[in-house]
Amino acid sequence: MLTKKEQRLRRARQTRIRIANQGVARLSVNRTNLHIYAQVISGCGTKVLASASTAEAEVRASLGASGKGGNAAAATIIGKRIAEKAKAAGVEKVAFDRAGFAYHGRVKALADAAREAGLQF
Repeated sequence: MLTKKEQRLRRARQTRIRIANQGVARLSVNRTNLHIYAQVISGCGTKVLASASTAEAEVRASLGASGKGGNAAAATIIGKRIAEKAKAAGVEKVAFDRAGFAYHGRVKALADAAREAGLQF
């Protein structure tokens, strides 16, 4: 019997293999109860081109007094931020890697915000 985490990692591994075969940069998302993290990783998978998370000091300041990044509003901010940083690094097209998380709630909010800010996937 696989644990919940093992099941998620199994799903993530299948997606990453498919993305690696495409050879495009990937937008990888990780979420925890308190924060959400996004990284744009090069096509060969060796270099992080851009990253954004709710753990960053200036993002936490913009989230208000609580500084909590575990909600859809915070995910939207990170989506916009990662799109801006990726474009600054010269990346327009990415493959979305949700790391085995359901495309729902915070993960969907981040993806939608990144699309609106101009990333294509």
